Amino acid sequence: MNIPNRITISRILLIPLFILLMSIPFQWGEWNIGDESLPVSHFVAALLFIIASTTDWIDGYYARKHNLVTNLGKFLDPLADKLLVSAALILLVETGAAPAWVVIIIISREFAVTGLRLVAAGEGTVLAAGNMGKLKTATQMVAISVLLLHNFPFSFIDFPFGTIMLYIALFFTVLSGYDYFVKNWHVMRDSK
Repeated sequence: MNIPNRITISRILLIPLFILLMSIPFQWGEWNIGDESLPVSHFVAALLFIIASTTDWIDGYYARKHNLVTNLGKFLDPLADKLLVSAALILLVETGAAPAWVVIIIISREFAVTGLRLVAAGEGTVLAAGNMGKLKTATQMVAISVLLLHNFPFSFIDFPFGTIMLYIALFFTVLSGYDYFVKNWHVMRDSK
């Protein structure tokens, strides 16, 4: 197993720890940040999420630079991203930081694109992510990170940056999904 695939697997292995830190009410204390309080366990979970999100860029860059792109990596990388983002968004709904309807739309788009990729793979075609998808991922990661941090550092000025970024991420999620289906509709149309 090559280094990029090991990095991707490490991202997957961080997800249960992230979920535990967000779900179990550890009594590690909390910090007051503006009008908000940030439990230390949520801060640690947010750091884990940020680290895991960063490994998404690192493994892809390393694989392309050193010509280590594999079918296993093509499968694991988007799976790791979807698991990480889905887990974070669902936990943000549970904490009241994200509206459920936004999360449902984002996760539904991910299922739809995954379905299209599966149909394409069955036809022997690999559908790569485009620039719009990368923009979607970046806005999602920023929104989720800030919301996990209870809107820190913007909570000091009472500016809902995390919520605004979530709606921007929603916009790019829908737009990139539309773009992905328009560009690749031939896969569905021409499938056997």
